[in-house]
Amino acid sequence: MRQRAAGSWELKVYVGRDAVSGKKRWAYRTFRGGKRDAQRALAAFVAEGERGSLARTKATVGELLEEWYAHASPGFSPKGARETRGVIDRNILPFLGDVPLSKLGAADLDRLYRRLREKGGRAGRPLAPNTIRRAHGILHRALGQGVRWGWLGVNPASSATPPRVPMPDINPPAPHELAKLFALATETDIDLADYILLAAATGARRSELVALRWADLDLDRGSVWVARGIVLGFNGLVEKDTKTHAARRVSLDPTTVAAMVAHRSRALERAQLCGVQLEDGAFVFSNEVDGSDCWYPDSVSRSFAKLCRKAGLKGVRLHDLRHYVATRLLSAGVDVRTVAGRLGHRNAATTLNVYSHFLVESDREAANVLGQLFDDAVKRNASPPGSL
Repeated sequence: MRQRAAGSWELKVYVGRDAVSGKKRWAYRTFRGGKRDAQRALAAFVAEGERGSLARTKATVGELLEEWYAHASPGFSPKGARETRGVIDRNILPFLGDVPLSKLGAADLDRLYRRLREKGGRAGRPLAPNTIRRAHGILHRALGQGVRWGWLGVNPASSATPPRVPMPDINPPAPHELAKLFALATETDIDLADYILLAAATGARRSELVALRWADLDLDRGSVWVARGIVLGFNGLVEKDTKTHAARRVSLDPTTVAAMVAHRSRALERAQLCGVQLEDGAFVFSNEVDGSDCWYPDSVSRSFAKLCRKAGLKGVRLHDLRHYVATRLLSAGVDVRTVAGRLGHRNAATTLNVYSHFLVESDREAANVLGQLFDDAVKRNASPPGSL
């Protein structure tokens, strides 16, 4: 403890070797007040150092993020690695990259979240709460790893308050709207029409559908094997396993089977006209006559959006075909486990969390069924003997 001026004291505590450089590391704090109060503050400061709650390195937030990303990204999916890198570069490093870990607090993180919410997007537009929560998640994981590495004593992100993410409105297309889209696509792009029909029949993700190969379709038995996904990585498209790292077999209805049989016939005809073979390993949805390359995922979304505009449907996204499958099946009384398996959810709890409010219609139908059973029983008991 060293007195700087009247009523001003410099407190200095040794916190061990720097976790990065290996040099001796000291923590400093200024206290204003009397000598006895300064001595008590120093004792509390020493206790913080002994508990390990003080930062133990001069490294910055940016240095920790880079080290954490190099450590964690090999376990990410190609898409996850690319998107995480983008969030770090766009939304974190420009604002906190040079801040020493020793000076980073929850208030600094909350100021970042407030700034991102107000003008953190392109051209100063506000960022969505979901994007800010993603930045918070990255910071929380990186800082948590920093604690485990001994770079800092506590994780300030644990005390920060990122914005709440409201439950998104799920507005899947109605059956007549889907039929309108399918009819319009049949007139303009029959392959896109087949994609829409398969998506609305299986509930598969976009990445899973563009990754389908002809060997995955068993048209004789009416099923499709969903085992892979194709996503955009740093250097182009990357084929990987499904989002939940589990394959599944999904049954197809006769209408969808007939459409896919016709789709294969057209693909075979195009290949024969060009003098090439259509192998079982060829992609089902491809712009190449030999099926050697799959559709670009974002291109499918753009084509679908263009089709929706032409059909006069607003607010319908390609992903809403997946919601269409889930909500229609649940409303029809199909059990949640079956729906979850069809969608490729890891467990039924995920399906319940996302689509719980769509179970109200099914529950109402269940109540009506029970009520009707009771009413029929009452009427039978009230009927005179010998009557029907």
